[in-house]
Amino acid sequence: MPVLALLSAVFVIGFEQLVQWKYGTTGIVGLLLLSIGLKAKNPTLASVGAVLLALLVTGPAM
Repeated sequence: MPVLALLSAVFVIGFEQLVQWKYGTTGIVGLLLLSIGLKAKNPTLASVGAVLLALLVTGPAM
């Protein structure tokens, strides 16, 4: 199981770096709100994070 935990951590860190590189600080904030909302079982916080990420992804390219 330690190998699975290590691979999971590497994937999460890599995904966070990808979001930050592509969408900047706003993308990290959206991802943070979404993950905190899901872990805390707070649908409002998770929804705000999801909407923020959706707006970044569907918005005009810079």
